[in-house]
Amino acid sequence: MKLPIAVFALLGVAALPAAETLGAVQARMDKSAAEFAGLSARVKKVSYTAVIKDSSAESGTFMIKKVKPGDVRVRMEIDKPDARSIALSRKKYEIFLPKINTVQEYDLTQYGRLVDQFLLLGFGTPVRDITKSYDMVVAGTETIDGKQTTRVELRPKLDSVKEHLKLVEIWIPMNDGNPIQQKFLQPSGDYTLSTYMDVKVNPLMKDADVQLTLPKNVKREKPQK
Repeated sequence: MKLPIAVFALLGVAALPAAETLGAVQARMDKSAAEFAGLSARVKKVSYTAVIKDSSAESGTFMIKKVKPGDVRVRMEIDKPDARSIALSRKKYEIFLPKINTVQEYDLTQYGRLVDQFLLLGFGTPVRDITKSYDMVVAGTETIDGKQTTRVELRPKLDSVKEHLKLVEIWIPMNDGNPIQQKFLQPSGDYTLSTYMDVKVNPLMKDADVQLTLPKNVKREKPQK
């Protein structure tokens, strides 16, 4: 027996909105991609390790800037629990560890295509570029940080990507085409979940804002060598 809608209204139970069509979400993502120059936000990142069933969380600020077409730069300032700065481009990954005044630098040249999978998913990337490597599926609606969103699953097409990623999920708010949450699930069951808050799209941002700010006497290490 189905309860009448009036009963739910009296109980104050709000019905969840119907999921958007994939075409509607893609249209909003494409509109945002065409206008995208950069984004800043507070970020909370949860990392889960499946083999020991343990997770850890860190928080800080996140900035991403499109320097030129196909060239996106990211900077994160982690303040909790351990302060450090991270800069990421298609060719280089840098971590500044202030407690030991050291920058660790990693050359990503040979991993350029894989790095793109992380850098370009959802932020300023046209749907046609995403669908070259992923099948897109609308998986429902969820409320994230008080905002109604559509959750989209991205399923890798390429074997070279499947080796590293089993599934990517992005949560697209109803009033924007940029994600406010991303989840990268690895074949091992490990995942990272990043939630973006206080999001500002296309703030005034210089190239220097997505580069590390380092002391003059900083030590530089290249662990790959």
